[in-house]
Amino acid sequence: MYQRCLVCHTPFPPNESLEHFPTGIRVAYDPGKGRLWAVCKECKRWSLAPIEERWEALDELEKIVRDRAKLLSQTDNIALLRAEPLEIVRVGRANLAEQSWWRYGKELARRRQNYKKLSTAGAIGAGAAIWGGMTMAGLGFIGAWILWDKLPGAIPDAARWFRFGGDVWRGKAASPRCGHRFRRVPYRRRGGLILTHAGEMEPTGVAFRCPTCGDHREGGLHLHGRQAEHTVRRVLAYHHFEGATERTVTSATRLIQEAGSPSELTRILLKDGKRLGDLGRTGGIALEIAANENSEQRMLELELSELEAHWEQEEELAAIIDGELTPLPLLESIRRRVAGQV
Repeated sequence: MYQRCLVCHTPFPPNESLEHFPTGIRVAYDPGKGRLWAVCKECKRWSLAPIEERWEALDELEKIVRDRAKLLSQTDNIALLRAEPLEIVRVGRANLAEQSWWRYGKELARRRQNYKKLSTAGAIGAGAAIWGGMTMAGLGFIGAWILWDKLPGAIPDAARWFRFGGDVWRGKAASPRCGHRFRRVPYRRRGGLILTHAGEMEPTGVAFRCPTCGDHREGGLHLHGRQAEHTVRRVLAYHHFEGATERTVTSATRLIQEAGSPSELTRILLKDGKRLGDLGRTGGIALEIAANENSEQRMLELELSELEAHWEQEEELAAIIDGELTPLPLLESIRRRVAGQV
């Protein structure tokens, strides 16, 4: 079994998921034709595994795809899946529902745990400050109450500021109606951001009411395209810095399932325009999951196009290697012999 890419000679990182093919963390396979490749992360080329090393690994991969792999995206010819730590390219449609939003639900639950740790650290710091103040400086009840009320939240707030800064948007823009000049929109005014659904190709738009003329339709600040998408994802991550409980994540993902897809959920929630402050907890969490999933799907589609192009080239080469160097009538007998069926 080779340990390096056959094209650029970069070492394949080992994996512990496949007992019979521990080569690389991205593998590709074709269950119909019995092909198996290790995909190089550096040059992106596919190294075809020797015939005698394929069959048990192919059975392992099919079991992983069936039992625990998550489908990220697919075309008519290939599917991209993930089963940590493996990335799997399966030739042929996987016939699984696309559920790439599951990762963001796990991230929100993990964010919740981190927020609890920060709050606990703040509470411990407040308790220490109160004890020290009461014993050394005669801190009174009012001072102790202020410390206990403010200090536990100060550490999470500081962590959020260090991560995001103070502004959700900075730039130069003018209100079309009155000419008011926008330079920044601080996070503390995020509740007034109006999120809209702009269409399939441009799922989200952002509007901010003009403080001078009070208009957000013909006036105000309007963001579109990538700038709007970046702003929406940023403000939702800030807004939900404390994460979400598993119950809330479950409710949010159920909304996505009932809507049919993340993009359809975005259309339903924002079709008439909605203020961020009016979304509600579950709706806001669902929208953050959907916004991240929509963005990743576009990137995955680009990656799938590249993978499909590589597959077409490598399939031609594999057909030559398997078909010309090994006579086709012998393939099944080799597979059966290796699998112990003869």
